[in-house]
Amino acid sequence: MIFQWPLMLWALLAVPALIALYLFILRRKKQAALRYASLGLVREALGAGNRIRRHLPPALFLLATTVLLLATARPVSTVLLPTQQETIILAMDVSGSMRAADVQPSRLQAAQTAAKAFLTDLPPRTKVGIVAFAATASVVQAPTLSREELVAAIDRFQLQRGTATGSGLIVSLATLFPDAGIDVSQFIYGRSFQDAREGKGGAIGQPGKQKPEFTPVAPGSNRSAVIILLSDGQRTTGPDPLEAAKMAADRGIRVYTVGVGTKEGETIGFEGWSMRVRLDEESLKRIAETTQGEYFYAGTAVDLKKIYESLTAKIAFEKKQTEISALFAAVAALFAILAAGLSLWWHGRVL
Repeated sequence: MIFQWPLMLWALLAVPALIALYLFILRRKKQAALRYASLGLVREALGAGNRIRRHLPPALFLLATTVLLLATARPVSTVLLPTQQETIILAMDVSGSMRAADVQPSRLQAAQTAAKAFLTDLPPRTKVGIVAFAATASVVQAPTLSREELVAAIDRFQLQRGTATGSGLIVSLATLFPDAGIDVSQFIYGRSFQDAREGKGGAIGQPGKQKPEFTPVAPGSNRSAVIILLSDGQRTTGPDPLEAAKMAADRGIRVYTVGVGTKEGETIGFEGWSMRVRLDEESLKRIAETTQGEYFYAGTAVDLKKIYESLTAKIAFEKKQTEISALFAAVAALFAILAAGLSLWWHGRVL
């Protein structure tokens, strides 16, 4: 803990002065009590319990004064506070490899269950959008506060062929920046990523329309939005996900990646085809590293649930240095009220 006005701490010298004054008053009262015929009778009348009651209210008042003086120095501490996160995009893999049962009951079902639990733990003011990707990517639910609509969108997932992780990232970015003119179709099928990163070209439905010059920002600097990408990481088609990750980094968006599936993988059958599906951790780690995000490995459904719980803590709350003078003042007021209340109750007077 630090203090913004440390010079005000000199006011704490008043505390020992108050203690000395209190002891002086007690001594004066003790001398006055010697006038009684028997001081022992007075002590017997007071009793040990009464002596505690006599000193407790002043002690509480002294404590209140000390805390209040500390508040005047404007203490600052690192505390856990809700973030200003406004939008989260869940980019979820719905490729055929997600039917593998190495994560029970299947990779996709475990991901759906964990994602729905994640939604319930988020602050109600946080918008969430959902992007599903296989050979292509699409927005299955635009960012919304409605948890019911989000759960319904997750339940509608249908497995498809192919895994275009890069497409999932680009569509997620276009969803976060609807007015930035990110031409998804050209980014995925035509124009080079260099043009995409520099913001050249037109927006969707407006070919050739020039956009304002794009200025990259520091990776991870955007505090209002994040992307959570869940996949088995095996890209089979579409643009390079690392180039898409650079686009996200240039816009300050952190991408938290979740790798679901065992490292050994599993052989699955899909529409008459048989394939061996393994988790490609390296790609997911590099995506997270490029964007200043973090990679998580989920080898079981329990792991996946814990990961989403961890993400809730990371995204919904953050540690910040915050002035806590008001908290000190409130504690001081509580001690002062308690001191006055006990004094009135026991002695019929305020201190």
